[in-house]
Amino acid sequence: MAISLTSEAARHVGRQLASRGKGEGIRIGVKTSGCSGLAYVLEFVDQPEPEDATFETDGVTVFVDPKSLVYLDGTVVDFAREGLNEGLEFRNPNVAGECGCGESFTV
Repeated sequence: MAISLTSEAARHVGRQLASRGKGEGIRIGVKTSGCSGLAYVLEFVDQPEPEDATFETDGVTVFVDPKSLVYLDGTVVDFAREGLNEGLEFRNPNVAGECGCGESFTV
């Protein structure tokens, strides 16, 4: 099981951690939400949980709880810019469908 960041996403997250001045990495998870059932959750990690799976890309560590990992296995996180908007984008091979607004997904 694996989750990875593109180099551009790793640079973006690394800059965010540096400007924050602390943190071990980011946690990516899923929660029940939206019209399709699941939504991504991101947060900075100052203290990893013992049960977290860890993945490293270009010096940036991604932490994932075991329950979320089954939904996120194989996901590639990229950093995208479109016009004035920018942010992390998830390419998750497990997604079977997404809601119209793009806020939630189903597997």
